[in-house]
Amino acid sequence: MTANEWLMILGMMGVTFGIRYFLLALADRIRMPSPVEVSLQYIPPAVLIAITLPAVILPHGEWHFSFTNPYLVAAVIAAGCGLLTKNLLATIACGLAAFFAYQILLSS
Repeated sequence: MTANEWLMILGMMGVTFGIRYFLLALADRIRMPSPVEVSLQYIPPAVLIAITLPAVILPHGEWHFSFTNPYLVAAVIAAGCGLLTKNLLATIACGLAAFFAYQILLSS
């Protein structure tokens, strides 16, 4: 790597760290209005859905809405498990177990 590439990487690292550090340093001093705090609680589930939904619906780059899609079946089972248990670890275990069991069932 050249010196310019290292400077660019260090600069990007500094900007990223600076922005995040500044916000975290002020986090305990800034009080958000109640509606904003309530709406911020929906960000993690929204991001999780935005990341996983394309993998579930488009497993091989094409739409696949059917019972032969183990990703979709496991996602529906995991969502149901999550709604029932409200436990993240149980939801992940249930989804993984459903995915692998359904793949074995489809391959036989």
